[in-house]
Amino acid sequence: MPSVSAIRRSHDEPCYTRAVLRIARLLVRRFLRAIPIVLGIAVFNFLLLQLAPGDAVDVLVGEAGGATPEYVAELRTRFGLDQPVPVQLGRYLANVATLDLGYSFRHNMPVASLILSRLPATLLLMAGAIGIAFTAGVLLGVTAARNVRRPLDAIVSVVALLAYATPVFWIGLMLILLFSVHLQWLPSGGMLTVGADLAGWDLMVDVLRHMVLPTVTLALFYLALYTRLMRASMLEVYGQDYVTTARAKGAGESRVAFHHVLRNALLPMVTMLGLQVGSLLGGSVLVETVFGWPGLGRLAFEAVFQRDHNLLLGILLLSSVLVVVANIVVDLLYARLDPRIELT
Repeated sequence: MPSVSAIRRSHDEPCYTRAVLRIARLLVRRFLRAIPIVLGIAVFNFLLLQLAPGDAVDVLVGEAGGATPEYVAELRTRFGLDQPVPVQLGRYLANVATLDLGYSFRHNMPVASLILSRLPATLLLMAGAIGIAFTAGVLLGVTAARNVRRPLDAIVSVVALLAYATPVFWIGLMLILLFSVHLQWLPSGGMLTVGADLAGWDLMVDVLRHMVLPTVTLALFYLALYTRLMRASMLEVYGQDYVTTARAKGAGESRVAFHHVLRNALLPMVTMLGLQVGSLLGGSVLVETVFGWPGLGRLAFEAVFQRDHNLLLGILLLSSVLVVVANIVVDLLYARLDPRIELT
């Protein structure tokens, strides 16, 4: 006769298969819905940049100290800027459909290759900032909620308010002044030590040392948001009937906080996490510029001043894709945290 565990596995396997198929169908539907959204964003970004004064030809001619009208016309023809806007838009959308993001004449390389070379640095910075901000925000929010109207709650609230109100670039400059100039504990900028031939563990440590200041700078602003949100969410859940029932059954405050309140209080945090991906990319522009971090934020900042529209459009398109993917992941986490939620 088959064992009890074998019978249990035979019953669980169809359930597991159905769950995987349901998630796969969900992902396909969400990505199909995302296609017109991303295309709409691409069209909006393209038309918005057309309203900006100047283009790559104006920048190149200005840097060269001038050029003949014939040479300027030749450059515009070479870059495709002499065509009407609808023609340029149609060509751009056709290229995007084939994953061709165009060519960066400033960097003299394809936009896709340039973005992929800078993407790991930005993802590393964003992952570190999100990890620090979310984890510390949850801990501080829980601490404040469990000590509501006490001195510890007031201290956490004041620190969160100061972190939220202080400009990100000022925090970065002060951290450089303290930890790089005075204490000389950490490097002031870049991602790697210039001229150092490192590999393996030494390379990882060097990158981590360069990450500390920009990651903390970017995380502090979002840490304040997560702390305030977690505190408010915890206090709201504390007032629910099932929490009162758990206390009436003799559950201790620690068990009530971590087994009954925390899981439901995390739902707004997960929602905020998905919404913050886009703003993190925007915040990384300042942080990467201050610390010389070779990521997409700094690249976008340079593209604006150089009128490198192809490069800027490629970065904006990638940002929209990242936001869409992040929101899909958040929906899956939402359903995992609260089984009552059904995804469609």
